[in-house]
Amino acid sequence: MNVPVVLMLSTLPDAATADALAQAALEARLAACVTNVGAVSSHYHWKGAVESSREVQLVFKTSVARCDELQRFVEARHPYETPEILVWQVHASPAYGQWVNAETQRPLHV
Repeated sequence: MNVPVVLMLSTLPDAATADALAQAALEARLAACVTNVGAVSSHYHWKGAVESSREVQLVFKTSVARCDELQRFVEARHPYETPEILVWQVHASPAYGQWVNAETQRPLHV
């Protein structure tokens, strides 16, 4: 049976910023994996004008249980005034879904 996991997409202004955010999310165990999709070209409306920019796109893979915390984490560290954060729940293969859930569990303190 497939396992629900969450994908979260965000765009960052450059590779260094994207790498730092990905590393921080992994170290906090809020994501099991972060895929750097690479450079993308974005075109959008912003403050009354049509803008274009080169950005770096990240896709975070996390558990349903850690989704809200990851979103708050990304929002707090994102350099944009209005960051793109898109979230959707998907069905992963059993092995991959179990791995995502295991990697995003909070460590036990004894």
